Amino acid sequence: MSLLIVTILLIGYILIATENYTNVNKAAVAIFVGTVDWVLYISFGTDFVMKQHQEAYLDFLAGGASSATTVKQFIAQSIFLRYVGKAAEIVLFLISTMTIVEILNNNGCFDFIGTWARTRNSRSFLWTMSLSTFIISANLDNLTTIIMSLTLIHKLVPNRRYRMIYGGVALLAANCGGALTVIGSPEGLVLWNIGAITATNYSAYMLLPCLAAWIIPTWWIGRDLPEHIEMEQLRMPYRGDDTNLNVWQRLLMLFVGIGGLWFIPTFHNITQLSPFLGALCVLSVLWVVNEIFNRKLINAEDMIQRRIPRMLQYGVIQMILFVMGVMLALGVVGETGVLQTVARYIDIHIQNVWIIGTICGLISTTLDNFATAMTAISLYPIVDAISDGSYVNSFIQNGIYWKIIAFTSAIGGNILPMGSVGGMFLLSSERMHVGWFFRHIGCKAMVGGIVGMIIMWVIL
Repeated sequence: MSLLIVTILLIGYILIATENYTNVNKAAVAIFVGTVDWVLYISFGTDFVMKQHQEAYLDFLAGGASSATTVKQFIAQSIFLRYVGKAAEIVLFLISTMTIVEILNNNGCFDFIGTWARTRNSRSFLWTMSLSTFIISANLDNLTTIIMSLTLIHKLVPNRRYRMIYGGVALLAANCGGALTVIGSPEGLVLWNIGAITATNYSAYMLLPCLAAWIIPTWWIGRDLPEHIEMEQLRMPYRGDDTNLNVWQRLLMLFVGIGGLWFIPTFHNITQLSPFLGALCVLSVLWVVNEIFNRKLINAEDMIQRRIPRMLQYGVIQMILFVMGVMLALGVVGETGVLQTVARYIDIHIQNVWIIGTICGLISTTLDNFATAMTAISLYPIVDAISDGSYVNSFIQNGIYWKIIAFTSAIGGNILPMGSVGGMFLLSSERMHVGWFFRHIGCKAMVGGIVGMIIMWVIL
């Protein structure tokens, strides 16, 4: 049964990696794998429970007789819900932050970016757009950021070839910016939630590698651009009755939303509550401010929904289901003991976190970076510090293993676009070929990623 469960996971990973060719949505695949594997696990749960949780199960029985029903009840209450809780923490955080973005976007809080970035100088536009994407992605999730950036590029740049180039650079900036902070990507958020990293330490060590992985390929790509490009006149979107906010109101909402997200690590350190509760708190405050500013429009029946919110909503649902499916699938595989066996094999034959990280980076070029990172994260528990500075020290809180995995999995999504949700969106929106992306964007991103790893090796 363990072999069957792992086989279903591997087949699911293959389908996720080949989504661009099969057109089978990776979120659907992840949910299918997660649900079916748990059904198989609980159907043959007695052997798994007696092998992995015998003492806890006997305590659960409290002297009563064991039966198929009690085994299923124990799995459902004591094992399955633990993994649901871990996945729910990430999902609730993503729902909160993406809703914050949608509120800000609906009220025009990001419209200044288009006005600020518009210029006929190709390199000025490249760096302005890239810098704003990098900064926003470090504070919001990278999927939301790349969607907003690509929409802006599509409005401003009429030439398809240049749109693809600027879209590729936006993808690099979004992935590198997301890897910089614990709230910028689901991978960092998972590491933060399980206590593998702390927010300040993580960002401090990731700053220079992420900057190198972003700046080097962006500069390289900019060298090949002509001095001037044709630029469309940017029209502010017609919003109907969905906002009449003035500049100071939009700035206040932006401060509440982004400033609140910055405060979440402090909230977590003070209260020790899950970060998603801080995100929900920020969302509630921003929501109240939104309704106060738009109180005359709340009951309007003819509010016009903009294209970006609809795209964000669709992307949010897919990403949330994908994250939930991957975490549930890896949870059940971990309960079979297979991941521990793989970890022991690595400890014996590899025993080098840099090799493991490089392998993860290569895998994440085709397999989604969240699935890749979560698989590597699930292999090892967080251990106490070892005084001799041995290999085991890589897995303590703020150990180098967690940072290497987060960085290399993000960089893999820069080399080939199939490695990230944002990259898949870029492929579909611009009808881009993977080979073209690698020749013009990915090979340069690979060089930047290697330099980033060298910097990380020197720092760590």
